[in-house]
Amino acid sequence: MPTIVYRRNKCIGCNYCTEQAPEFWRMSKKDGKSVLLNSIEKKGFWTLRIRDEETDINERAATACPVKVIEVR
Repeated sequence: MPTIVYRRNKCIGCNYCTEQAPEFWRMSKKDGKSVLLNSIEKKGFWTLRIRDEETDINERAATACPVKVIEVR
């Protein structure tokens, strides 16, 4: 099962991930950074297991990120 790994503290709030995969990403109204929906935080890394068929859309979000804080493993 693929996993999304996200370093939220490095996010610049560009909104590209939410445009690519809106069912997984939202912009926070509090600080303007992206939120990986339903993810779990541990030591500054937010992770979410996804199904194989959800990999492509999240890889597009990772590729679109200008600061490369999203990784799909």
